[in-house]
Amino acid sequence: MFHMKHLYSIIYDMPKVFTSTKQKIGKLGEELAKRFLMKHGYTILEENYTKKYGEMDLIAQKNDKIHFVEVKSIISYNPSVSHETKEDVSCETYDPLQNMNCMKLRRLSRVIQVYLLSKSVTRVTDWQFDVITVKIKEKERIGTVKHLKNIII
Repeated sequence: MFHMKHLYSIIYDMPKVFTSTKQKIGKLGEELAKRFLMKHGYTILEENYTKKYGEMDLIAQKNDKIHFVEVKSIISYNPSVSHETKEDVSCETYDPLQNMNCMKLRRLSRVIQVYLLSKSVTRVTDWQFDVITVKIKEKERIGTVKHLKNIII
């Protein structure tokens, strides 16, 4: 017989299963962002740090500063050449940052606070919130990464 506490632990300790296209795009974007950070000297402390009110995609450290990183990913479409005008028709005007809103930032702020308290991070430890946007070329499984640093939340 399972106790509720044990069942809760099983449910929340299980790895995520990404089934929808949107989730798969997000997971690929997070992987590209993680590689980008590691290439630039960051150490990954946590991936998909989840609490009941939100999730931080990546928590990294560089030069004694903790970086809380939200990753926003979209598929970058580059349709074929138009037959009538022979001009490249592009759908590159959408910015993944448009998926951020006040409610999302509020939830992320709570996740940051809980992380800092749970890890007993002192008040003198530097930390910041960053956003990484990834425009993915799905067929090639590559992406364009943009790192926006030290965003005020």
